[in-house]
Amino acid sequence: MDDSISGDARLALDLALTIRHDGHGGVADDLTDPAGLTAWVQAHPDVLPGADRFVADPVTLTAVRDVRAAVRALFARAVRPGEPSPADAARLLPVPQAVECLNTAVALVPTVPVLGWAEDADPVVRQEAVGADAPLPALLARAAVTFLASPDRQRLRACHAPRCVRYFIKEHPRQEWCKPSCGNRARVARHHERHKKSA
Repeated sequence: MDDSISGDARLALDLALTIRHDGHGGVADDLTDPAGLTAWVQAHPDVLPGADRFVADPVTLTAVRDVRAAVRALFARAVRPGEPSPADAARLLPVPQAVECLNTAVALVPTVPVLGWAEDADPVVRQEAVGADAPLPALLARAAVTFLASPDRQRLRACHAPRCVRYFIKEHPRQEWCKPSCGNRARVARHHERHKKSA
């Protein structure tokens, strides 16, 4: 994981990446059932409080999938004028609906600013939930809102390698794909296309 990417950016991106290429030319969804959501949350103990004890239910699954749909719609807007992920191109939520979805989820838990000031650092303000633990959809929506309003958003890209449906945060100026294997697939596809045209 790149340390230059905030925890909020990483969490929002990881949520979006639960839609992925299935390895056989199709699209896979890691959040098709409560067990999938449970496994995904438990794989994020560093950014989701109580992840080790989390067990998803159908209501939470539906709410998280709604937040994910909103996140992917807003990611598609953020990468403009580039094309969105091919997985999203035909089924994006309208932007106002996506914004409303995130704002509604964030509002599930009121927050207050809390000051932290370590001995050898500048003061830092963080938002903490008031009262009980924040529900998962609110945590995910808050991470997405924070990321989308940050400068990191300008580094967001959709990977357009053949069969890839991922978004990624561009970590260096020449990066075109989400991972090296996608770059290899794109180069092979271009090579085959050039030879097909010349034949």
